[in-house]
Amino acid sequence: MITPDSPDRQYSTRLRTALVLSGSGTAGAYHAGVLRALHEAGVRVDLVAGRGICAAGAMFAAVDGGQRLWEKDGIWKSSATARAYGWRRPLRFTGAALVAAAAFLCVPLVPVAFGVVAGIVGILLTMAGLKDASGALTSAFARWLDWLFSPDVLPTIIPRLVFVCVLVAVATLAAGVAADYLRQPARRRVRRGAAGWFVGAPLTADSLLDRCATELWNLIRGAAPVAAPARRELGRKYVELLNENLGQPGFRELLVVVHDMDARRDFVFALLADSERARFFARPAPDGGRQAEAFDLAAIGRDHAFDALAASLRVPLATDPQLVTLSAEGPWRGETHRLCDRPGSVARVLEEVAAAGVEQAIIVSAAPPAGRPHELSSGRGDLRGRTGEMLAAHETAVLRDAVGACQGRFAAIYLIRPSHNPLGPLDFAGVYDERSDRQHGVGELVDRGYEDAYRQFIEPVVAASGERIQVQS
Repeated sequence: MITPDSPDRQYSTRLRTALVLSGSGTAGAYHAGVLRALHEAGVRVDLVAGRGICAAGAMFAAVDGGQRLWEKDGIWKSSATARAYGWRRPLRFTGAALVAAAAFLCVPLVPVAFGVVAGIVGILLTMAGLKDASGALTSAFARWLDWLFSPDVLPTIIPRLVFVCVLVAVATLAAGVAADYLRQPARRRVRRGAAGWFVGAPLTADSLLDRCATELWNLIRGAAPVAAPARRELGRKYVELLNENLGQPGFRELLVVVHDMDARRDFVFALLADSERARFFARPAPDGGRQAEAFDLAAIGRDHAFDALAASLRVPLATDPQLVTLSAEGPWRGETHRLCDRPGSVARVLEEVAAAGVEQAIIVSAAPPAGRPHELSSGRGDLRGRTGEMLAAHETAVLRDAVGACQGRFAAIYLIRPSHNPLGPLDFAGVYDERSDRQHGVGELVDRGYEDAYRQFIEPVVAASGERIQVQS
């Protein structure tokens, strides 16, 4: 492996190269644009690694399916993307029922508003000398008010309507709990309070996961009119496609890192070339548990290929973790673990990439550089915005530390990132940007990634190295 002390640090197609994708939520759109640019420029990539939502991009890129990400009707430019990471359906229905109950409680305030208007009109009629008309208006309003607050009208109807709305809200939450329990293929005992059982995590990644599954199956089946299989079988077929074509143009080795909340360690799912596989999975771990954390997708780990994708889309706290029943033949003996993304795991991804024999790494992140003085902006007040701000700030700091810590592991590290990204990780419907005074959308982030890849890497690095090679020859 070429070391950082080597006199020749130029980009070279002769070096084993990895594309490392890191980010959460809308970062996948930025990576889609970068993948499109690298695809057009013919940049050689031997291994694609990812964490978070970018694991989906890595899985598509590994089987030459990046077009499904950036095309007009693809994952990131489709109008359906705006509904990704939406509120869980029971919470939406419950919220609507509670809003309706609050609206019914406010109904008695409507006569008060009419009374103010009637009083003003009566005063104006009196000032105009129309005392009879003013008196008639006042009398009519008083009769209407007496009827409205009679025992058989508002005092009876409003409480009943409020009760029905509250009952619908509770029933919706209960139905959501039952549906989640019955739909979950794997179960485990969880200690929760009453609020935890009925509310749970506020957001869901199911719609985005379903879209990824659909597009992956479209890639696998080709033009054959075959119905999509179960998720586990879909993962097996994906692994078969990648393993059979590994080494062919457009097909690349794959590495995905997720976090196990129960074991408190990262899980590494990888499908590598034969020349790297044995050394990678036999690599000693600090606690001696390499077999407990590294899963070979070409072997027993193939059953968990789709589990790795699903877990990568699970944002901590915002969504429920993915329940995965591990193989009874492995070290976990059939246990069911909770897997999710870990926003700070980019350093672990780079460590595993280096262990896979990579000599130069291209890191792509949608997190802009660290801020400087006089760059403050208004903080977000909504839940999704605040969560996104925390994720984005964390990922920026972690990326800086990870790149600095891995400088000695590679001959060269190249970083592609936006100078400014107003979209938070959960802003799938777009967001208003104070700096540019306009709305930004996910589709625009795809285009930004495409432009940045050319401006920051393809033109100054790849093109320059090509000119240098040509002069030497």
